[in-house]
Amino acid sequence: MQILMCLSIALFAGLMLSRLAKKLNLPAVTAYLIAGVLIGPFFIGSLGIPGLGFNSLEQLESFSIISDVALGFIAFAIGNEFRLNQLKHIGKQATIIGIIQAVFTTLVVDVALVCVHFIVPEQFPLPAAIILGAVASATAPAATLMVVKQYKAKGTVTSTLLPVVALDDAVGLVLFAVSFGIAKAFLTNHISIISIIVEPIVEVILSLALGMVMGILFTMFEQFFHSRSKRLAMTVAFVFITCAISMISFNFFGVHIAFSSLLSCMMLGTVFCNICDFSAELMDRLDRWTAPITILFFVLSGAELNLSVLSNIIIVAIGIVYIAFRCFGKYFGARISATISHADSNVKKYLGITLFPQAGVALGMAIQATSLGDVGTIVANITLFSVLVYELFGPYLTKMALTKAGEIDPQGKVSNRIRHHKKGTHTNQI
Repeated sequence: MQILMCLSIALFAGLMLSRLAKKLNLPAVTAYLIAGVLIGPFFIGSLGIPGLGFNSLEQLESFSIISDVALGFIAFAIGNEFRLNQLKHIGKQATIIGIIQAVFTTLVVDVALVCVHFIVPEQFPLPAAIILGAVASATAPAATLMVVKQYKAKGTVTSTLLPVVALDDAVGLVLFAVSFGIAKAFLTNHISIISIIVEPIVEVILSLALGMVMGILFTMFEQFFHSRSKRLAMTVAFVFITCAISMISFNFFGVHIAFSSLLSCMMLGTVFCNICDFSAELMDRLDRWTAPITILFFVLSGAELNLSVLSNIIIVAIGIVYIAFRCFGKYFGARISATISHADSNVKKYLGITLFPQAGVALGMAIQATSLGDVGTIVANITLFSVLVYELFGPYLTKMALTKAGEIDPQGKVSNRIRHHKKGTHTNQI
């Protein structure tokens, strides 16, 4: 009963606040995150009433399966943006922008935080600065995709943005693994080529290979059914299976073998959309089915934001430096790479702003960094603080940038009730 009450309250709070957000002209994803903060363990949840919000961060961990599944569907949806007929126009540009801006951001943040380390070496160790530089490369595909879908954004910036976000996280995972290996070497005085170079490359290759195999199998089994509902059920089953397999990890001759569910599910969606002739119709139905899961994901993400980090002045100060230089790196990294790839002028001006949001992938990196002890704790706290800021303001900035680029019609979102009313009035007039 308590689990069902928590989930129903999370959905209800997210939906009701989204109505208020609409009045304030804010993206719905911002409302979901704020709803999570309000019913989380630092506000209503702190009252300790069972079922009324989330009472502790430990309780939130029991709902992690929802976040894992939601990220799987989000990655699957992003993979559907890699259609070969579209990539012929923007594929090269997206690849150049995705790689260059991620590496540029990491370098900019690394330089800034290394300088901070020399100013306060006792409070901020060098390994923490190195790891945070890699964490800075990651974006929030969930928040970005949510804004694009809510406002039905279409145009050059949007079509470049989605593949860039996907590539961005792939590059980010590699950069993090390398940086994590270097930081670990600083702490242990032992440099491991396997952990710095081999394991990141193996993870990316195996994740993409898993997604490709599952995508081929998915398309084969999908052909056995003609019912839309059964095809939808098969889609859900394969996203679940891919997420489950991606959780497997083991050691093989001294090499840690692991998968990225984001990359695997993204490749699953990419293979499916390119070899299945009814993928577009199925994706539209899947979007409606996954809407409650997506809302729960953002509400849970908001509830997980540990507001206690705000009490540490040093963490807040370093977090502000991190946020400022990450935004600088994303904006100018995207602008420089867009210029190099001869992208559209709107892409040069606005793409960098749409890359500001940061959440799930960055938090995953931060959690992995906690294995390094005190250094990992510092990384996790600074990441939590930055995610709190990015997730509350990032979606709005994404919406603003896409609106300035002319890819969101401010009057284009009309409710079905208004549409049907107008249609009925028109019919009566005829």
